[in-house]
Amino acid sequence: MSLEEITGQFVGMVWGLPLIFLLVGAGVMFTLYFGFPQLTLFKHAIDIVRGKYDNPDDEGEISHFQALATALSATVGLGNIAGVAVAVAAGGPGAVFWMWVAGFIGMTTKFTEVTLSLTYREKLTTGEVHGGPMYVVKNGLPKSLGFMGWLYALFVILSSFGAGNMFQSNQMASIINRTVGLPEWVSGIIFAILAFIVLVGGIKRIANVTDKLVPAMVVLYVGGALFVVLSNFADIPNMFSMIISNAFTGTAATGAFAGVVVKEVIIQGVRRATFSSEAGMGSAAMAHSAAKSTPIQEGIVALLEPFIDTIVVCTITALAILSSGVWSTSSAQGVDLTSAAFTSAMGPIGAWIVTITVTMFAFSTLISWSYYGEQGVIYIFGEKPLKIYRVIFCIFVFLGTTVKLQTVLNISDGVYGLLAIPNMLACFMLMPKVREVLTKYKSDLKSGAIKVYK
Repeated sequence: MSLEEITGQFVGMVWGLPLIFLLVGAGVMFTLYFGFPQLTLFKHAIDIVRGKYDNPDDEGEISHFQALATALSATVGLGNIAGVAVAVAAGGPGAVFWMWVAGFIGMTTKFTEVTLSLTYREKLTTGEVHGGPMYVVKNGLPKSLGFMGWLYALFVILSSFGAGNMFQSNQMASIINRTVGLPEWVSGIIFAILAFIVLVGGIKRIANVTDKLVPAMVVLYVGGALFVVLSNFADIPNMFSMIISNAFTGTAATGAFAGVVVKEVIIQGVRRATFSSEAGMGSAAMAHSAAKSTPIQEGIVALLEPFIDTIVVCTITALAILSSGVWSTSSAQGVDLTSAAFTSAMGPIGAWIVTITVTMFAFSTLISWSYYGEQGVIYIFGEKPLKIYRVIFCIFVFLGTTVKLQTVLNISDGVYGLLAIPNMLACFMLMPKVREVLTKYKSDLKSGAIKVYK
């Protein structure tokens, strides 16, 4: 057995049913324990993002919106374009329903992990703020469990080079090559230079880029997908009927599509939603930890992420694929299936929209994951190796466009899944802390003790 096959089995073992059940079970438990915050606090989350409660004296380096945009730039990406297409192709229309379920409960998981990350974040003498699951373990759990924080930081560093870097640059270079014929290595050099320019500015420059890039790419992509859906307006009622019915009955073979059973429908929907939103991984909590905010307010802001990422963007992608009919007639896979859906309604311009948005999504994911990797480096080695890490990271951006490193990617993807274990354990053990803070915040909000600044 080759090393590639062994590492492929490693990915399959990590991302098996036990991890899926852990993530879904945790989301259900948090949702019930905290009283459905994704419903009761949704409007309040929007008010916080608008800056209504921004206190200029709060600790942190970036605004609520910039933290949300930075976190979204890492989660809204190829999973929303290629991952959804994989889910529909492998699990049928019913997979969309289970994506909704996973996205809904993932909102509470995000709320929990981000609240804890800000509660236990650390402020350095330079004024910079650092947080994330490793600091939750370090400052919130018994010292005997401190090794889990070190492991989480190591897993984040490794994941930043693979799933957060090489995979993104590879897909960018590949689709640009197919569309305009530009050699992958040329794209690699360009992306590496652009990444370095952004990375040397730290979280503030990353936030300044993402808070402009994320809204632009979401509007362009969602606008194109909605055009596809509206072009097939007459099929919308039947489309929703398929999503609901096939979620519980499976899907019969249709055209080029192979029929699947209910188990596979559920697995595909939950797995793709989890990959897309990163709820339970704790990675986005590191971006939120830099926000000028109180822990509970930033946790409330974070619950918007799975809603935007999974319930909005992923759903619109799925609806475009289903309404166009390409899911049952085309043999295309991943991003090519999404491109086929756009092209069916918009002609060649549809393929261009997918190419542009894939590039923007992937680049924003890449630069945000570099920040996550930096947090792992700082936790283990301190700040001195950061410059070396950034240079190595940019080299890997180039390598991802020119070298097929499936074994490295397999290892990285498997390690990425392992992030959930220390993160979820910490969240479980500190649930009472979150509920205590949430109860007080709701009381202060009701009494008017929470000030309105805008």
